[in-house]
Amino acid sequence: MRRSKIELFVSTLEALAYYGPVKITKITYKAKMNCSPLKAILCDLIQKDLVEERTVEKDKVVYAATSKARTILFYFKELKEMLPIEAEDLQTTLRQHRHFLHYPKNSI
Repeated sequence: MRRSKIELFVSTLEALAYYGPVKITKITYKAKMNCSPLKAILCDLIQKDLVEERTVEKDKVVYAATSKARTILFYFKELKEMLPIEAEDLQTTLRQHRHFLHYPKNSI
């Protein structure tokens, strides 16, 4: 089954939050994604200030979850536990009520 964009965002953020600053290859293994889509997801998350890109040593690039990302993960897990709905239903609900959450039209 194909994962939704929200599920890809969450699995990426969970990998970063759990494993700390890591290279893109470690994220691909832990989030179970290919490198190309992961790069696009990381760009989106960086623009939303949920992920930081850091250069360590001379040319090694690592990625880390921000405190904002950890807060979002906390509330996402709370919401999943409180509401007995499937991931697809959750995504549909978020789309219908995005005006309450201040999400732009195409972000979910």
